Amino acid sequence: MNFTPTELERYSRQIQLPGFGEEGQKRLKDSTAVVTGVGGLGGTVALYLAVAGVGKIILVRGGELRLDDLNRQILMTNSWVGQPRVYKARETLLNINPDIEVEAVNEFVTADNIDALVQQADIAFDCAFDFKERTLLNNACVRWGVPMVEAAMSGMDAYLTTIIPGETPCLSCIFPETPEWDRWGFGVLGAVSGSLACLAALEGIKLLTGLGEPLTGQLLTMELGTATFAKRRPYHDPNCPVCGNFTKQRLSGYVTNKKVGVRSQESGVRS
Repeated sequence: MNFTPTELERYSRQIQLPGFGEEGQKRLKDSTAVVTGVGGLGGTVALYLAVAGVGKIILVRGGELRLDDLNRQILMTNSWVGQPRVYKARETLLNINPDIEVEAVNEFVTADNIDALVQQADIAFDCAFDFKERTLLNNACVRWGVPMVEAAMSGMDAYLTTIIPGETPCLSCIFPETPEWDRWGFGVLGAVSGSLACLAALEGIKLLTGLGEPLTGQLLTMELGTATFAKRRPYHDPNCPVCGNFTKQRLSGYVTNKKVGVRSQESGVRS
């Protein structure tokens, strides 16, 4: 897929990066990312994927914009309060970068829609507000062999990891018991969700292009009140009910082609 002169100019500064170049840009252009949750975390992830040139972004989030969302949801405007947020997010992203495709799905993640969403994607970003949606996305990513960037925050604390089915612990390994999660039960500072979102978007870009070293098999924990960061290695449970039977052989295409979004041969969809 060739670049237009506009695209070459738009992405010229990142194409200059050692180890990135036009090949890295092509990988972004050829990729589809699904982002669940389009709030202070997911919306900012989507913004940085869009300006980097990810070819298609699928935004998944039901519900309307609230006034108390506006301290952190940078794709929104005051005039949009009370309306479905994903449509405004799509409009904003396309105004910033009309060279990409953005699909707005005005639904919450459910058992009925998640497989169809994940099967379209080369990478998923887990930015949902509760663990019910996070669990559904994790399980679908494992089923279809789709890498997932997992990011979450509470107050001034945050964590981030990159999950590759068959190679790293999945969300079920990291949290074998679903944590209690009250989306109204903690304060949110926009700069905290934005900081985590930038790191999450960077993880995805690294994984899609081969730039740098992603957090595969590592959990980055952050206490942003004191700027304390630590890397930990979560347990990869061989008996995990979600990923325990997912073998490395099913990701051989990822290793040989360095192409994110490998599907199992049984799925009958593209690799």
